[in-house]
Amino acid sequence: MLQIDDLHVKVGDREVLSGVDLEVPSGQICVLFGPNGSGKTTLLHTIMGFSEYKIVKGKIYFMDKDITDMPINERAKMGLGILLQRPPNIVGLKLKDLAEAANSGYIDTVKAAEELGLVNFLERDVNVGFSGGELKRSELLQLSVQDPCFLLLDEPESGVDMESIDLVGRKIHNLLYSKKRCGLEKGACDKSALVITHTGQILDYIDADCAYVMRGGQIMCSGRPRDILRDIREKGYGECIKCRMIKL
Repeated sequence: MLQIDDLHVKVGDREVLSGVDLEVPSGQICVLFGPNGSGKTTLLHTIMGFSEYKIVKGKIYFMDKDITDMPINERAKMGLGILLQRPPNIVGLKLKDLAEAANSGYIDTVKAAEELGLVNFLERDVNVGFSGGELKRSELLQLSVQDPCFLLLDEPESGVDMESIDLVGRKIHNLLYSKKRCGLEKGACDKSALVITHTGQILDYIDADCAYVMRGGQIMCSGRPRDILRDIREKGYGECIKCRMIKL
């Protein structure tokens, strides 16, 4: 569903991604590990099409279509959706209005808000004064009503307390394992995802198919998510990458 070929990206004058090759097959969930500053968030933002990330070389294909130069709104219409690690405050825009604008037409906004404990937040300005867990639930509400077929999740566990992580994890599970509703003429399709995680907590809620390790703006190795997480915890990123590259 997603294919990235030799992607080089600059933020300002600095090249952050230096030849990323990655693919996520249709219906699969891939996890992205890597130390801070390795380029993980830059990769997700570039896939989504944020304008401050300048592609200087390489291609991004989504559903067999070249989206490298496609604007962000067109990517969203195609079925890309993102959960931001640090979403912005939007003063003057109510959460309900944003959710309604993003709604695919198949989801009841109020019911989705009830499931996330956000009914009392619908008339509040987007993210203003929200706690870490509330920010994540706000992002999940927007994803729920958009109902994308490909989810880009940037550290869904970060800033979430122990009580909220179960709600967030279960909602992400439901989002990923429900079919994307594409209308009567198209039926439904399987969803895919690329998920950034540091702690690996999200793996308790999703059955990830593969994992990549990023460092220095490049994909260094890949493997089974639980195996890579264990190696990172026991050996650190450097030894994990070194051992897996030797095996290759």
